Amino acid sequence: MKTGDKFPDLLGTDANGNEVRLSQYKDKKFVVYFYPKDNTPGCTAEACSLETGLDELAAAGYQVIGVSKDSAASHQKFAAKHSLTFPLVADTETTLCQEAGVWQKKKMAGREYMGIVRTTFLLANDGTVEQIITKVDTKAAARQILDIIG
Repeated sequence: MKTGDKFPDLLGTDANGNEVRLSQYKDKKFVVYFYPKDNTPGCTAEACSLETGLDELAAAGYQVIGVSKDSAASHQKFAAKHSLTFPLVADTETTLCQEAGVWQKKKMAGREYMGIVRTTFLLANDGTVEQIITKVDTKAAARQILDIIG
């Protein structure tokens, strides 16, 4: 997925088993962020930063939605533990991750494996990709986005 592309309307199901669609949020822009795994240091820092900046992002017209391949049950625990109030999509089959181009070959400790490359997409009201952040500042994710959207 690149700037100017149209993001899919159906993102998947959230931690409570509800469908998450961009079209259910009228007149909103979107921060759709992909992260590797619930309850890991970087992913927790990123989610907590976004939760802290949620009011400012909402005031700028943005809805935050997180996506990882973790299960709905994992998302429920993660959200409860860190008081996250935005939807977390359980993309267990990596369908959305693959469509967005964030499911890629990664390397760690000399081994290669497929995984989610941390990426944030800023979308217009109609789901068009306006910006893509590939170098995410996990500890200041909300500030990074707010600086971009001005």
